[in-house]
Amino acid sequence: MTYESPNPIGRVSVISTGRVAIRPEHVGPTWKPLPLWLFTSRRWTEPRPINVYVVEHRDGLVVFDAGQDRASVTDPGYFPGGFTGLIYKRLAKFDIAPDQTLSAGLAALGHRAGDVHSAVISHLHQDHIGGLGELRGANILVSAQEWGAFTKARPEERGYLKSHIDLPGLRWQHVEPEPLGDPGIAPFTRGHDLFGDGSLVLLPTPGHTPGSQSMLVRRPGHAPLLLVGDLTYDVDLLTAGSVPGVGSKRQLRTATSMVNALRATLPGLVVLAAHDPNAADRLHAAQTNGAGHPHG
Repeated sequence: MTYESPNPIGRVSVISTGRVAIRPEHVGPTWKPLPLWLFTSRRWTEPRPINVYVVEHRDGLVVFDAGQDRASVTDPGYFPGGFTGLIYKRLAKFDIAPDQTLSAGLAALGHRAGDVHSAVISHLHQDHIGGLGELRGANILVSAQEWGAFTKARPEERGYLKSHIDLPGLRWQHVEPEPLGDPGIAPFTRGHDLFGDGSLVLLPTPGHTPGSQSMLVRRPGHAPLLLVGDLTYDVDLLTAGSVPGVGSKRQLRTATSMVNALRATLPGLVVLAAHDPNAADRLHAAQTNGAGHPHG
């Protein structure tokens, strides 16, 4: 399926479900293996956003990721106890105000959580699934490979909080990438066309987790967008080919190389990460400038 016009997409927005401080090694690049820096690092980054992207498509409202649950800072039992809980405490520190829920962010845009047609989840870590309980009327799309990783033994030890993911009443869709036959997204050849019109295409970008996925947003007259989850925490580092300190370095380098090659296919491609402090400004520039203008 090749990309068709006229434009089926209206506004694209970003909302924040709080802020998170992580270790500098988490952002990367670092030569240290994760266990070493996790238990020896004494520094934290400045607080970074926890972004959810909202796409108004003619066939339904779409959110990319579901943010962090405010219960993670108000409920003492939200995280596991023991050594596993210590790992979560060492990884991240959250600051989430009462008005930074997914529903509140959608309301500020004039939407309700019940309006969401589809929620594309980049991966199943805690700060991307926090609003799932508010999306029981939506189709929840996750890659089949990510779901397979989540359902293996001891998910909490691998970053998956089962009690906050496997919720009753959710409509899960496990996405298997299929051949797309679209030269406009080279070097990617496989993915999932969300509405069948080429405007929203899910692309496999594993590395941070085994089944991480990104979403390409194409709109005539506007710069294309690529929502990448945690493939990077800083687009300038991604452009330089540097990868974060969490995940499979081999897969991260491959996915990073493919995203950078996609820039040659799609001039002006704007890469938007979940925790890049400059993402909101990049999106604003993409909304106000026409296609073909480089925005990073």
